[in-house]
Amino acid sequence: MGKDVAVIDYGAGNVWSVLNAFKYLGATPRLVDDPEQVLTADFLVLPGVGSFRQGMNRLREYGIDKALQEAVGEKGKKILGICLGMQLLGGYGTEDGYTEGLGLVSHGVEPFAKEEVNGRKIPHVGFNSVLFKKTDGLFRGLGPQADFYFVHSYRMLPEGSDPVFARGICSYGIDFLAAFEKDNVCGTQFHPEKSQTNGLILLQNFLNS
Repeated sequence: MGKDVAVIDYGAGNVWSVLNAFKYLGATPRLVDDPEQVLTADFLVLPGVGSFRQGMNRLREYGIDKALQEAVGEKGKKILGICLGMQLLGGYGTEDGYTEGLGLVSHGVEPFAKEEVNGRKIPHVGFNSVLFKKTDGLFRGLGPQADFYFVHSYRMLPEGSDPVFARGICSYGIDFLAAFEKDNVCGTQFHPEKSQTNGLILLQNFLNS
């Protein structure tokens, strides 16, 4: 029996590729949409694509927001947020109006502005290089730079009152927070489940941490 990974299903997409990636790594992933299952899992994964506001509304509707705050913030369970899931870990998002996030890190989420990306297309789609400030923990074995697959129009601000202990930065006209690890809270703006070998290395590191 592999490590128990609860992949949270709140109607925000991309769960099957995440499940398949963890199965490939020998874990035992399961879809979870119940707060009690969140509280009992060994590892938590919050995937997602779409609107920050809609995502938070769904988490609140299912009662998963409180369960995540208890499981991660109070009990110290390990969580990985992917794409929208990473953004929801933050303090707030501005998509469809200002919305408070889960607050597991304080960083805000705001859209790319046309003047910032210097003529690049929005959304940001495709493989891009991520520069790592540290190369251990979640980022072990990836070296100082590695390529990952992105699909997003909003990004987490790299600076904030809450220090991030280990992080990866991507530049798309402007630097943004592409990945972070702060104690038991991890996030990737990119999709590790669609990033081939580099993504599998990162997911394995998450399971081994």
